[in-house]
Amino acid sequence: MPAAAPSHWGPAIRGALNPTTLVALLLALVLIFLVANPLFQLIKYSFTKAADGSFTFGNYVTAFGRPRYVQALINSLELGLAAAAVSCVIAVPLAWGVSRTNMPGRNFIHVMVLASFLIPPFVGAIGWILLGGPNAGWINRGWMALTGASSGPFNIFSFSGLALVTALYSFPLIYVFTKSALDLISTEMEEAAAILGAGPAQTTLRITLPLALPAILGSVLLVFLEVLGLYGTPALIAIPAGFNVVTTQLAAFFENPVRVEVAAAFSMPMVGITILLLWAQRRLLSRKSYVTVGGKGGHRTPMNLGAFRWVLFGYAMLIAAITVFMPLIVILQTSFSRAWAVPMSGTNFTLRNFQQVLFEQATVRQALFNTFEYAIVTATICTALGFAIAYISHRRLLPFSGTLASITLAPFAVPGIVLAICFYAAYAPPPFSLYGMGALVIIAFITRFLPIAFTNSNSAIQGLHPELEEAVRIAGGTRARALWQVVLPILKKSLFGSWLLIFIIGTRELSTAMFLSGPQTRVISVLTLELSEQGQYETLSAISILLLAVTAVVTLIGTAVLGRDFMLRRT
Repeated sequence: MPAAAPSHWGPAIRGALNPTTLVALLLALVLIFLVANPLFQLIKYSFTKAADGSFTFGNYVTAFGRPRYVQALINSLELGLAAAAVSCVIAVPLAWGVSRTNMPGRNFIHVMVLASFLIPPFVGAIGWILLGGPNAGWINRGWMALTGASSGPFNIFSFSGLALVTALYSFPLIYVFTKSALDLISTEMEEAAAILGAGPAQTTLRITLPLALPAILGSVLLVFLEVLGLYGTPALIAIPAGFNVVTTQLAAFFENPVRVEVAAAFSMPMVGITILLLWAQRRLLSRKSYVTVGGKGGHRTPMNLGAFRWVLFGYAMLIAAITVFMPLIVILQTSFSRAWAVPMSGTNFTLRNFQQVLFEQATVRQALFNTFEYAIVTATICTALGFAIAYISHRRLLPFSGTLASITLAPFAVPGIVLAICFYAAYAPPPFSLYGMGALVIIAFITRFLPIAFTNSNSAIQGLHPELEEAVRIAGGTRARALWQVVLPILKKSLFGSWLLIFIIGTRELSTAMFLSGPQTRVISVLTLELSEQGQYETLSAISILLLAVTAVVTLIGTAVLGRDFMLRRT
């Protein structure tokens, strides 16, 4: 009997079933579950009639057919522009002062910017409600006591108040981008301008800032997008002020009866605007006009501002006061008060607020437990997934590895509150029926923060030469052995930094959790809004202090292990 013809399928099958390919295919399925399917369901629901599931444009007619809904979109755009402009005014002088000048206390100001970044926006909003409330706010009460006026000068419950508070906790993004760009610029051009007779102001406006302009504009666009998708601060300030923005209007669509189809249609402009501006931001940052010859190794001498350095220092301290010191002091005082509007005294001092939070109120304890449990699980899974996808993508282990990277980064183009609607549409109805379960919140968190883990891992892997892994392979080791013995030990600090950053951000996430958590799966950020509606600012302040204390401890650990700037470098 003649021998059977050799089969060419065996090697192909063995190649398709090798561990690397199987892991990559598994990751592709995970990304379809986490990213592709929810986005598809969002688009599908926006064209689906609630009654019978048929195709319709009626959801768009409903979403944009009422002036009130359209006004909410206009309000959001105006808020984004105002907050981005104020953030730029705050951040650029600070970044210039810290990076380029001999301003006193530069390290302290840099730490204060980090502190303002660590304060969750909704906690900062609570602090400013206590400070700037029109009747009982401490600033207005102090003004009335000093002047005898019948009312104070400041009303936080207004569009200008909302824009200011939003900007106070958004400007660190612009600061980080601007300072990074300024740090790359050699001072030789500035010194040449000074020799030719240009003063510090003329040199800065005509040479330094134009070189950093792409980074500044790119970060301003990012702040605009962050504000567009912000929910906590508008919910605390805009709703009592009597006007809506996009995010609060989306929340209204989820009140009984839930109109997820209309919410999906109403969210589409946000997705379109986000994609367009992210594209513009990437184009701006891809221009390296702010990198001069010599780069970071160039000659750098701080600009001598003379007496003006104290003016700049005073401005920086004012920003530190209104972003960090004043809100934290009033929240701390309120957390130890029986009645927050009464001055601190022996009779008004109490520890009962913390006692209730930690030992008596089961709802608060459950929310605290949920917050840290979800953040730990999210950070762990995100770090592992982000590293795996970045490694496969960067090492080009599969023909479609670039597609994996693109899908992983897709949530960057979806605001958190829209992402929550995506997951509600995809996994709340049968057959999954995950609504109100902690698993759905964790899945949404993983999707929202996976781009952060991927970006950090990808940057770290870029600095790791493949020859180190190839040496292990040549010695007879497998790729898994090379990963375990070479790659992970070298990148462990970077991965730990990603884990810490995602944990910190996860403890403060509100927009995504708002529509997905149930009575037993609330997180602290969601409970914060409920307590504020009830006016329980004493309990609310105690919770805020506990959350900030945990964040501070985690940040100190990260600083000790990874350096002072580990948070800002990974933002």
